[in-house]
Amino acid sequence: MTRPLSDRALISIVGTIQFINIIDFMMVMPLGPDYALALGIATSNIGVLGASYSAAAAISALLVVGWLDRFDRRTVVTFAMLGLAAGTAAGALATDMNTLLAARIVAGTFGGPATSMAMTLIIDQVAPERRGRALGAVMGAFSVASVLGVPAALELAHWGDWRTPFIVVSLLGALVALAARLLLPPIHGHVLAAQQRPIWGFLSLFTRSTPLLAYSATGAAMLAGFLIIPNISAFVQFNLGYPREHLGLLYLAGGGASFFTMRAAGRYVDKYGSVPVAWVGTGLLLICLLFGFVWRTWPLPVLAIYILFMVAMSTRNIASTALISHVPQNFERAGFMSVNSAVQNLAAALGAAASALLLSAEASGALIGMSRAGLLAMLCATAVPLLLLKIQRRVRHAAMAPGVLPE
Repeated sequence: MTRPLSDRALISIVGTIQFINIIDFMMVMPLGPDYALALGIATSNIGVLGASYSAAAAISALLVVGWLDRFDRRTVVTFAMLGLAAGTAAGALATDMNTLLAARIVAGTFGGPATSMAMTLIIDQVAPERRGRALGAVMGAFSVASVLGVPAALELAHWGDWRTPFIVVSLLGALVALAARLLLPPIHGHVLAAQQRPIWGFLSLFTRSTPLLAYSATGAAMLAGFLIIPNISAFVQFNLGYPREHLGLLYLAGGGASFFTMRAAGRYVDKYGSVPVAWVGTGLLLICLLFGFVWRTWPLPVLAIYILFMVAMSTRNIASTALISHVPQNFERAGFMSVNSAVQNLAAALGAAASALLLSAEASGALIGMSRAGLLAMLCATAVPLLLLKIQRRVRHAAMAPGVLPE
């Protein structure tokens, strides 16, 4: 009989899965100048390669919604990680724009389900009273990837060539898939209930009001972030005069702050609940957006702006994810998280596109219209805790009627 994993062991495996996923996505943009030169790709197409991964992840996540809960969790996550590793390895074999684009689409196709399954494992296996802390530790993989993973990928490319990071990440992905298969116990308690439902039963995830509120909260949070995130580097350099040579320090400080914040926020969520923590994170974010991007008559230092932004986003995201994890039943959990993952990718793309429409640039590179983007981000950010409050009431009501799905 397979012994159940401890929370610490499970968090280690899931955190590593998330780390590989995030590195696989994030390293493509910084490596762009290297492979663009080697493969004769126009630098203007680097963004297309980054977007192709997100688009493929969102589409695949939606296509598999009705199937994920019908299989053992361990099998699905192993298969998804092997597919991600294969797609990344194919990227190392690319010879032109088309072959690299195809490889990134394959990687995103498997990366989307892998991400949603990783979060499903935590929700399945960790008790609700410890879930905030577990999610904080797992979601800290984003900060680790930002602080350590991307610089490591750039250094690997310096030691070898642009293909080296793709090879290394694909090998790590294959090893993680093997570790998941060997170390995770079979997780199939949800399968019978899922298989007893009609195949179209997953459609209720798109019609019930509580899941729709959850997707709305996720979408609003991502919109608020990605109205700002793609433009931070240009804004601090060309508008605020921050030196290019110190940009690495900025990301290092922000990533490090968010790593520790996520772990602390997870503990506070377990102790005080998601909604109060979400309000704290939102309050900090509104202060950052107002005085950092909208109304700079009382200007914050650049380093303070970025650290506050990352701390606020991390705090709110942990609170939101922890509460949303209570919405689905176990037999629909992977499908729900898959839809939520698709919403994240689509909202991030929409936020980035909206910011491009709101902004223009002077000849010096300074951005015009950042206050408009900041105000819209503030509006989206304020909606998140209000939506979470409604979700919390629905979840508590459903908890008093076991077996009844939150409508």
